[in-house]
Amino acid sequence: MTLDRRTIVRTAGAAAVSIFALTSSAIAAEVTLRLHQFLPAQANVPKNILDVWADKVEADSEGRIEIQRFPAMQLGGKPPELYDQVVDGIADITWTVAGYSPGRFPRAEVFELPFTMTNAEAVSRAYWELAEESMLDDDFKQVKVLGLWVHGPGIIHSKDPITSVSDLNGVKLRAPTRVTNKMFSNFGATPVGMPVPAVPEALSKGVIDATIIPWEVTGALKVNEMVSNHTMFGDDVLYTTTFVFAMNKDRYNALPDDLQAVIDANSGLEFSGFAGKQMQVDDAPSHKQAMERGNNIIVLDEAQVDEWKAAAAATTDAWVAEMDEKGLDGTALKARAAELIAKHTK
Repeated sequence: MTLDRRTIVRTAGAAAVSIFALTSSAIAAEVTLRLHQFLPAQANVPKNILDVWADKVEADSEGRIEIQRFPAMQLGGKPPELYDQVVDGIADITWTVAGYSPGRFPRAEVFELPFTMTNAEAVSRAYWELAEESMLDDDFKQVKVLGLWVHGPGIIHSKDPITSVSDLNGVKLRAPTRVTNKMFSNFGATPVGMPVPAVPEALSKGVIDATIIPWEVTGALKVNEMVSNHTMFGDDVLYTTTFVFAMNKDRYNALPDDLQAVIDANSGLEFSGFAGKQMQVDDAPSHKQAMERGNNIIVLDEAQVDEWKAAAAATTDAWVAEMDEKGLDGTALKARAAELIAKHTK
């Protein structure tokens, strides 16, 4: 088979264009940043929040910044190590659960207290504003914080139905943070600590009987297929979890001013509000999936919720006392968080 001269020229020209495009793209990226997190790439947070942020930063920098995405702990280590990875520069940017470092961010815990949350966007905005007042230069001083947010209403997902506090007696339950572990211990459950990626195996092997997570992550973890009971608290919210999205401070400081401006423009209050809102929006598909499977969706009425609120008061009181002992004025911290949440709740 032979090729005429024009075909050869066209083929060579197309190849040259492709090579030029690839080379130009490689040259254009002045800065490459590695983003590391613990969920699979197809999960809601990386897909609908972290990738959105990274794509926007790349576009706004006109390709001068490239964000390499490493899901599911691909850079090594375990989820509780993510914050130290960004502090130490093992990763340039990480997203993690604040509570994976128990006691390290005491002020952030105020948003995890039982029956404190209204909706995820409002609480995320309140979280960022409180951080600006008292956390960025203290609790988070080792990093450049990009976003702070919470997930939608926390739900109890269990093998057996749970309607009253007494139903938790002896139940082995996975909770995400120090505050939620204490709360469920006070409720009579046996808390079992583990990062969220470990939940499916723990349920399948009987290590735990129940877990508390928002609806949005149950799809990626297939929790709706492993348990058939899901307890919701009507218009109230039992708990939420605080997250930290942060960048290595040295890497940020090394950027030229215009690229720092790109990072700053895509971070902070508005991004935190967006991220919290998106997490709650992403609750709906998995909630619908559980209903379509015929799972038992338990929605507690006001009288039932009042029982849980009364039982949860001890957790809040103990946390306030502990903060007072640390010199953080737990009462004032709780009041300020409530004020900021009310400000942003619509």
